[in-house]
Amino acid sequence: MALLCEWPANRMPLSKEQRQRALEATNRAFANAVRNLQVDLGLSELFEKVYVPTACWVLENKPADGPLVVGINGAQGAGKARLFNLLEVVLSEGFGLRVAHLSIHDLYLTRAERERLAQQVHPMLLTRGVPGTHDVDLGIRLLEQLKNATDNEITRIPLFDKSTDERCSEESWQEYVGAADIIVFDGWCVGARPQPDQMLDEPINELERLEDPDCRWRHYVNLQLQQHYQVLFDQIDLLICLQVPDMQVVYDWRAQQEIKLQERVTLLSDLRRPTDTLRIMSAEEIGRFIAHYERLTRWMLEDLPQRADLCFELNRNHKIAAIHLR
Repeated sequence: MALLCEWPANRMPLSKEQRQRALEATNRAFANAVRNLQVDLGLSELFEKVYVPTACWVLENKPADGPLVVGINGAQGAGKARLFNLLEVVLSEGFGLRVAHLSIHDLYLTRAERERLAQQVHPMLLTRGVPGTHDVDLGIRLLEQLKNATDNEITRIPLFDKSTDERCSEESWQEYVGAADIIVFDGWCVGARPQPDQMLDEPINELERLEDPDCRWRHYVNLQLQQHYQVLFDQIDLLICLQVPDMQVVYDWRAQQEIKLQERVTLLSDLRRPTDTLRIMSAEEIGRFIAHYERLTRWMLEDLPQRADLCFELNRNHKIAAIHLR
């Protein structure tokens, strides 16, 4: 796996010895997986040149007296979960740190709550994703609880099932026990700022032109982002941006996610498990779904790479083409 770039040599965090120890521990953690796959994934080089320095940079910024909150921003399919998983391995195996995770998509309002918003504010708010369709207060409480947890305290983190478009029952929520050293908070709009009001007037796609002709939906979403969401995002200490090449790859990568969901449905069907509640989108439905995200995604691609503390510039093949440190 040829690397297109590596961490800037003049900004290497921690010492060479610390990075080497972390790399060795991380490679040991992945050794069994590589042997089982029987293929050279180039993971060692990726860890050495990209992910170990990234984890060291995170650690270098951690305060001595409490946890560090790291935000990860990236459009649908950009690889936020993959980045978290790799960082978690390096931080835990390489440095013995405890890493907690919260995703903004697990804060989605229930379908019933979004149906009420659709009736009371605008029908387009039935579709999850945009600011205004998350339980922001819950997110603030969870981050505060994770930041201040005692050794044996349990933080219960909600789960959202995209295949059913519904929040999972509380019995299936994740439980994080104790205090965390690093808290990773990821999501497609994490760290976003509101657009200037004058940018809201012109529709950005056919969905806005036909279904939001008076701009009510746009203004409501932008107002939520301006007010409640900034309180949530203010808890972030470091912001990492996964910068996608353009809007078209968002459609393409989201379609790939739907294919994986279809494979899950097929597997469940083969196992004779119920699949009638799962929601699989057609290409047309994916297009309509992503259209709800398009305005803010385009704005973030313009605004966020210049503000993020670390930006991974991705190419169309999901590879990191450039690394930018602020």
